[in-house]
Amino acid sequence: MAKQNVADQFVDILARAGVKRLYGVVGDSLNPIVDAVRRNSALDWVHVRHEETAAFAAGAEAQITGKLTACAGSCGPGNLHLINGLYDAHRSMAPVLALASHIPSSEIGLGYFQETHPDRLFSECSHYSELISSPKQMPRLLQTAIQNAVGRSGVSVVSLPGDIADEPAPERAAETALVTSRPTVRPGDDEIDRLVVMIDEAEKVTLFCGSGTQGAHADVMEFAEKIKSPVGHALRGKEWIQYDNPYDVGMSGLLGYGAAYEATHECELLILLGTDFPYNAFLPNDVKIAQIDVRPENLGRRSKLDLAVWGDVKETLRCLIPRVKAKQNRRFLDRMLKKHADALEGVVKAYTRKVEKHVPIHPEYVASVLDEVAEDDAVFTVDTGMCNVWAARYISPNGRRRVIGSFSHGSMANALPMAIGAQFTDRKRQIVSMSGDGGFSMLMGDFLTLVQYDLPVKVVLFNNSSLGMVELEMMVAGLPAYGTSAKNPDFAAVAQACGAYGVRVEKPKQLAGALKDAFRHRGPALVDVVTDPNALSIPPRISREMVTGFALSASKIVLDGGVGRMVQMARSNIRNVPRP
Repeated sequence: MAKQNVADQFVDILARAGVKRLYGVVGDSLNPIVDAVRRNSALDWVHVRHEETAAFAAGAEAQITGKLTACAGSCGPGNLHLINGLYDAHRSMAPVLALASHIPSSEIGLGYFQETHPDRLFSECSHYSELISSPKQMPRLLQTAIQNAVGRSGVSVVSLPGDIADEPAPERAAETALVTSRPTVRPGDDEIDRLVVMIDEAEKVTLFCGSGTQGAHADVMEFAEKIKSPVGHALRGKEWIQYDNPYDVGMSGLLGYGAAYEATHECELLILLGTDFPYNAFLPNDVKIAQIDVRPENLGRRSKLDLAVWGDVKETLRCLIPRVKAKQNRRFLDRMLKKHADALEGVVKAYTRKVEKHVPIHPEYVASVLDEVAEDDAVFTVDTGMCNVWAARYISPNGRRRVIGSFSHGSMANALPMAIGAQFTDRKRQIVSMSGDGGFSMLMGDFLTLVQYDLPVKVVLFNNSSLGMVELEMMVAGLPAYGTSAKNPDFAAVAQACGAYGVRVEKPKQLAGALKDAFRHRGPALVDVVTDPNALSIPPRISREMVTGFALSASKIVLDGGVGRMVQMARSNIRNVPRP
């Protein structure tokens, strides 16, 4: 039996940490690792067409599974292409191990062909980024990188020169146990005591929830019922908290809707649950605020806090619920529920009036039909831009669906690559890429990856031949739209030329049938929907400060509305609200 080289040992350690596949593009300094994967039955090599796709795919897989994933890029330009997807994974708290292969170790620092310094380049988008400079160093360094990625929920980068990867591995040392999951964190008793007092003293309490409420839906509902609190959410909290929620008052922020803004501003105590909500212009400055977060660096960096609680949301609520006094007065809750229902009722007509005859097709209508025909456990990957708006307002969570996007990093072109990573986790699960034409065309080459691996991803393309969100930004700044239009091909014909199923939809009456046919198709499919470029959106609250740098407009061409099936839930939630 041939002696292991460093690459073999590297791949073995990844497999032992639970990594199932390595996304990347083969080449030069990376070849020893790729060959080691070829000879290791525990891992698969996924050949994408662009390394940025590799990083996005790994990040999406990590978000779906909660487990460590991996991607790789060859020296210099190859691993540089990883950086945008790694930024997104890191800001999404996805545990990803990136291998940045490097030039020959004897040439580092001498201006060699394709030389960069990846251990420095990736330091800002990772918890750990280090260079392996000898075979003896590799096992412990890789183990440290894995434990940083898993334990701190983010990216670790290992730089490995190709010549070192090809050297004989050191004699196998004792295999150290690897960290593969994170613990729960319980707050200290003093913080719990102080928070109990604040809750008991406040008559009107609002909960505002983020992605940190994952796995805590039942606890949040029990807590809200006991203290008679409205429950709002940020975009990344939507999939975990909106469904089966009789206290729901919608979403705050730039894509917001409903009464979440009012609920957070008219309460006496606002409790931020597992959210690093970035838009402080939407947070109040004249109410008491307590924040609960498992990441201490998030506490207080968006708003002034009266109490910071370091702890896991679920564990903290389990400590709080038995100790807080049950509130009997639900007037504040009922008033917010009524405001929420009225707000949704007031805007829902914007996408129902004559929509089935409107050409080009309203994108709101596309999203609402997609919400109806998609599977109950579908995963939606969402492009940054107007697709974020349509997903936020029309895709209905239910506890089984997932909605993944570049919600913290805000990158274009993320939806298709994320769909690749999501589909590899389960070929039988429905994966829907909600792609804008701008984002899709940016990394369109990786549509070929769907065909190559026969991944049954369904791409629903919102094709308005423009960068809609950027046009809004220009309008807000008083500038004419410039450089935002695109001359697009027939994307359905492109999909067919690639060997996939493709259909183009130009009339609303064709839409439902086209989506159903594409979803029934066993392989990859693309539905090219020609949508209205004038269908834009504005947030529920606008201030002078919010205008700068974001797409806000009171123009007549803006459609401020459409919230899909959420209006039905809002109506249901106010059935028992006493009428004046």
